[in-house]
Amino acid sequence: MTNETVASSPPGGGDTQSTNPDQESDVRQFVIFICGSEVFGVDMAPVQEIIRVPEVVRVPMGPPALEGLSNLRGKVLPIISLRRLFDFDRRDSDDASRALVIDLGQPLGFVVDRVSSVVAVEPEQIEDVSNLSTTVNTEMLSGLLKDVGGFPMVMVMDFERLISAEFADIARMARGTAAHALAQEHSDDEEDGEDAQDELQLVSFEVAEQEYAIPIEHTQEIVQFPEQIVKVPRSEAHVLGVMNLRNRLLPLVSLRCLFELPDRSADEQSRIVVVRLGTITVGLVMDSVNEVLRVPLSAVEAMPAILSSTGNLGEISRICRLGQDGKRLVSIISIEHLFRHSSIQEAINTVKDMQEDDPAILDSQEEQDDDEEQVVVFRLDREEFGVPIDSIQEIVRVPEELTRVPKAPHFVEGVINLRGSVLPVIDQRRRLGLPTTERNDRQRIMVFLLDGMRTGFIVDSVAEVLKIPRTAIEPSPRLSEEQARLIGRVANMEKQKRLIQLIDPSHLLAREQRAVLAGLTEQQQDEQQNVQGTSGT
Repeated sequence: MTNETVASSPPGGGDTQSTNPDQESDVRQFVIFICGSEVFGVDMAPVQEIIRVPEVVRVPMGPPALEGLSNLRGKVLPIISLRRLFDFDRRDSDDASRALVIDLGQPLGFVVDRVSSVVAVEPEQIEDVSNLSTTVNTEMLSGLLKDVGGFPMVMVMDFERLISAEFADIARMARGTAAHALAQEHSDDEEDGEDAQDELQLVSFEVAEQEYAIPIEHTQEIVQFPEQIVKVPRSEAHVLGVMNLRNRLLPLVSLRCLFELPDRSADEQSRIVVVRLGTITVGLVMDSVNEVLRVPLSAVEAMPAILSSTGNLGEISRICRLGQDGKRLVSIISIEHLFRHSSIQEAINTVKDMQEDDPAILDSQEEQDDDEEQVVVFRLDREEFGVPIDSIQEIVRVPEELTRVPKAPHFVEGVINLRGSVLPVIDQRRRLGLPTTERNDRQRIMVFLLDGMRTGFIVDSVAEVLKIPRTAIEPSPRLSEEQARLIGRVANMEKQKRLIQLIDPSHLLAREQRAVLAGLTEQQQDEQQNVQGTSGT
């Protein structure tokens, strides 16, 4: 992105350039631009640069004029449409469109139809706008330029006033008010801690249409299959090779090969689950990742000894039966047993040899471990969002039907029965003011604990579990109060060309909404118990 401005003198003479050195300091430069059918000017002083309109990531609950966030040389830049601000007819940006990057406490990009020129203006050419009749609110103007840049009249835009009217939070920053830190809500939940002792938390996935799971405490992250893998000469077929994961060497092992199942090329559904045992990490390649499950110990049974001791079932330690009929069988992989497998040992030794050849690799890994945040990345429409991994109770599939609740709050999609408990479910698209979409197989319900109450949010898909360097995380531009509370930070991953908006789960629902939801849940739980009592008699 380069500076697109071209300074020029207005046609017909040099009357805008002062030849008197004593008056030189009074001459001001203005950028002349077109928006709709109007011609505007802005003082050059706060204009940092003029760029082509970049691609943006849309921001939920932002002001209507906000097109989204973009990456400008490693910095997050909000992009604002002047057409929307002025209520002009909508139109898509084209080759002539530009974004004026103006510093108003924080840099903002304002999209205009076209930049005409940069001109020098004498003080006597600037007039008052009190008697001007125009489609634009004159309170947003600071003056009027006559006969400059080839135009008989140019309205001077006061962007600080404009922002004060449309973006209150940014206006406060422009006046020098420091952005206040959002208080992080932490509640001690002893009851949930007791529940966790009677449950297993698992990441489930598929290999050759069979469902397996790994205890979540051994799961570091889940990433997409890389474009490049370094092949390891003379290694077993199970060992696919080594990948670079944020400057860290990660050996990759195919579970299909490990379990002696038919080979299959990786596709867009394929995922790598990074598992750790002690200080050792390995990437397990699988067909797809399904859910994060909380399974009661009563639904878990040991693998029959005759099966677990031989064949490709040696890594399977337990099986859990899920669903009302118990027909959904999930095989639980023992990471301790898995790491004893010869192919896993070979993959680990390969990385050790590479680290011995280059000790700097190991040093960089140790430094990175302490300076990263682990988040679950999910998608809504085309945008990516993240939440801290420890804030998620579980991730489950969306059932074919949600139970609709009469007179439920508008934000509640319905309820489901999750292992005997009523779980209220909210459509995350609707919560964030995004267009709704039809149900599909890729959607998931992410379960959070909010004030001691489990609540599910439907998302379009869960993409991966990702470790993000803290150096890539910065405060999100404050564009509205609600947006700033919910999405207080953004992960700006410039090399990957990704902007991941980080959600604070404690602000997913307002306190009054939580109270309403708690009453609804108690009511549904009572009705469910009454039905069970009636059927029992």
